[in-house]
Amino acid sequence: MMEHLAQILLLLAVAIAVVVTFQRMHVPTSLGYLLVGGILGPHTAGPTVSVPEFETLAEFGVVFLLFTIGLNFSLPHLQALRHQVLGLGTGQVVFTTMLVGIIVWLAGLPVAAALVFGAVFAQSSTTIIASLLTERGEENTQHGRLGLAMSVFQDVTAVPFLVIIPALGASVAMDVLASALGWVITKAVLAFALVFIAGRWLLRPLFHFVSAHPSLEMFTLAVLLVALLAAWTTNSLGLSLAFGGFLAGMMLGETEFRHQVESSIRPFRDVLLGLFFIGIGMRFEPAAIPPIWYWTILGALLILVSKTLIVAAMVRRIGVDPQVAWRSGLLLSVGGEFGLALTAIALDANVIDMGLGQIAITSVLLSMIAGAVLVRFNGVIATRLVSAPQTEVPSMPELLETPEQRVVIGGYGRVGHTIAVLLHSSGVPFVVFDTDPKRVARGRSDGHPVSYGDISDLELLSAIHVERASLVVITVDKSTTALATISHLRRTCPQVPVVARARDLETSTRLLEAGAVHAYPETIEASLCLGATALQILQVPAEDIDQAIQDVRDWDYRPVLENERNRQ
Repeated sequence: MMEHLAQILLLLAVAIAVVVTFQRMHVPTSLGYLLVGGILGPHTAGPTVSVPEFETLAEFGVVFLLFTIGLNFSLPHLQALRHQVLGLGTGQVVFTTMLVGIIVWLAGLPVAAALVFGAVFAQSSTTIIASLLTERGEENTQHGRLGLAMSVFQDVTAVPFLVIIPALGASVAMDVLASALGWVITKAVLAFALVFIAGRWLLRPLFHFVSAHPSLEMFTLAVLLVALLAAWTTNSLGLSLAFGGFLAGMMLGETEFRHQVESSIRPFRDVLLGLFFIGIGMRFEPAAIPPIWYWTILGALLILVSKTLIVAAMVRRIGVDPQVAWRSGLLLSVGGEFGLALTAIALDANVIDMGLGQIAITSVLLSMIAGAVLVRFNGVIATRLVSAPQTEVPSMPELLETPEQRVVIGGYGRVGHTIAVLLHSSGVPFVVFDTDPKRVARGRSDGHPVSYGDISDLELLSAIHVERASLVVITVDKSTTALATISHLRRTCPQVPVVARARDLETSTRLLEAGAVHAYPETIEASLCLGATALQILQVPAEDIDQAIQDVRDWDYRPVLENERNRQ
């Protein structure tokens, strides 16, 4: 036990040192984790980390990542993207497999080995794409959603290879192969039906029950239960764990709990994803590269170039503007961890030998590193490839990317509801968060975008990209919650103005000192409205009334506060 503890401490220390350095250099953290795996792997000099169940634990990082992606791809969104997702996702895998397979077959490989290379090179890493898009805040752009949808459904369209590749090594008859493939598809449909029924009839009541007893711990446990139960269900049917996580996320993506669910799962996802990338880095074998270095470089280039061109051409063909097409192609150019899994299956089935296997593995790893750079700079590269930059419109209305058109409201009580009504009548897009499920249900019945969530939750604020908001309005009853939220916003995104509601003058002063642009005390504001009405009845000019009230506000209500102190 102590031996493994020492290795875990070493792993954490090296990961912190490398990842912090990469963050300061503005290099994707996924590459930092890959380097950590290379440093602590069995194929390099120095200490080696070998912890039992490491890969199993790291695999749940992919489950939680696909779960998070599913939250943003609910059934209505998928229905809107059905032609793009099904047509483009399937077409990319088929065309890339055919193109790569023909090229390597012409280079002298057997047909079976050529098919394996085509299938391996056709895969893209949803993990790298999603994590880099999230880092850059591009996950809700047109190219981001399109690229993510295609990469997710690559995993679905790649499921048949799990049957075909072992059959190539066993020389199975075509009728047996077709039967096995049909059974896999049947199980995928069954898994979807099970999760769909559970999601429609059980998930919403479950989270209503949990949220009725405000406890972040219970809510987080409920999220973990749902994600892992869905993963266990698909795994029991012979499908991947990650597929179940994606299906569960899809079901929860239709509910008002989506944002709070995402904020609850983020810490687990990020840590376990880091372990996953470390495990990938440990596969890298530098000593095997010299004899095959030119083949691995050619393989990596074949992955990057073929998928970029195929995806860009397909996306452009459906009428998307050139810049979005190129950016989508660059996103999917990266190699995928599913390709590594298919390589392992091909090696076990003796479809390819160890030499070809090392070429495939190293080519995919190199393409993951180079592809991560292409993903990070996809906008710059795409602009160079087209004559005139195009302006794209974000495709997710609830999380608009244009900060001038987005307001975030914390609390849907009496004040929050009034503000929502005014914004809605003015045509200003907004999103509201409240921790009372009854208020959330009432707001959604009013036709307002109200979601369950704690506005002071830092993970929630990060998940909704509050830094892009044009305005944040805090209307919650608890002054401690308002103070914590305003203080965090001032530290992380001082460019976003914050307006707050206060019960009295003392609370208003504290909120202003914390960083609120305006903090309106309810009692004083009610008194000012009453005073203005009295002056209007007394036929005082409207200009004088407005000026008198504005003077009180401009002086942060000090004239009223001083009179109150004098009476005391």
